[in-house]
Amino acid sequence: MELLAVPIENPKQHNLIFGQSHFIKTVEDLHEALVGAVPGIKFGLAFCESSGPRLVRTAGTDQALVDLATRNALAVGCGHTFLIFLGNAYPVNVLAAVRQVPEICQIYCATANPVEVLVAATEHGRGVLGVVDGQPPLGVESAVDVAARRDLLRTIGYKL
Repeated sequence: MELLAVPIENPKQHNLIFGQSHFIKTVEDLHEALVGAVPGIKFGLAFCESSGPRLVRTAGTDQALVDLATRNALAVGCGHTFLIFLGNAYPVNVLAAVRQVPEICQIYCATANPVEVLVAATEHGRGVLGVVDGQPPLGVESAVDVAARRDLLRTIGYKL
């Protein structure tokens, strides 16, 4: 077995969702869920088919994001995994809809941080062991940090 850390290419720090599903229908179902969750959403989606022709299946509303998702799906190369890159939405806007897609098994991360996918490669194929999402903490928030966090959430409209 070979262990790999596959970096996700994301030069513009788009928000992304990386997960696992179990059926070719995932591509169309995720597309429908995303456009239904956020009117006018810009996204690119790639899904690694695990059997049959074993193709990367794609969809989206923004070709540059579809291309980015496709390059990353090929690099990760693990069956039944999918990547969604978001252009004008955040994971918090679409995660509930993504989770409601019946064939979704796992969401590994939803982030704009640097990501590495930890992959085990065997003679049979490649599988996801987990992800590295961002950097370790530098400390614990102070009262000033708590106030800043609360203010930010209210300023951007996520809390009243």
